[in-house]
Amino acid sequence: MSIPNSHIRAVLNSYLDRFPDEAHSVELLEQALEADHELSSRKEFRIGHATAGAVALTPEGRVLLIRHNALDAWLLPGGHLEPEDSDLWEASVRELEEETGISADLLESGREANAVPIDLDIHTIPANPAKGEPEHRHFDFRYLHRLQETPVRLQAEEVSDHAWRPHTDLSSPRLAGKIAELLTD
Repeated sequence: MSIPNSHIRAVLNSYLDRFPDEAHSVELLEQALEADHELSSRKEFRIGHATAGAVALTPEGRVLLIRHNALDAWLLPGGHLEPEDSDLWEASVRELEEETGISADLLESGREANAVPIDLDIHTIPANPAKGEPEHRHFDFRYLHRLQETPVRLQAEEVSDHAWRPHTDLSSPRLAGKIAELLTD
């Protein structure tokens, strides 16, 4: 069972209720939903497809970043949806565990506390001729996972390093600002 577009639409609507100022930034996702593209499929390249990211945050405001092998970049844990994923939050937890070894048992808050992603990032993925993939976009639904800084066990096939960094080091000022607000509440 793959995540249906109706779930992606519902999460997007909840996200825009929480962050209405970001409506302009999700136009490509809206377009893909209106055209009924199969957004849970990693083979959907007309515009792009949905992915799930994890913002692993310590009480001190440190965020876990991983060094992604294929993109040679420091990123949040996350990745493609799998057929067995039942929702975007679950996919985020699965990706966190796969790439870092951090299990759901270590998370201090569950699905109910984080039903709405903390961020929705739309970014371009370069073409990969070796895999027959054209340039496309990832609609990355990023969920907040609060936890204590914990040892990490990397998935060596995809990840070469990790670091717990201050949230101010994030490449997204928008996400860093959202985390700063959480830390002052």
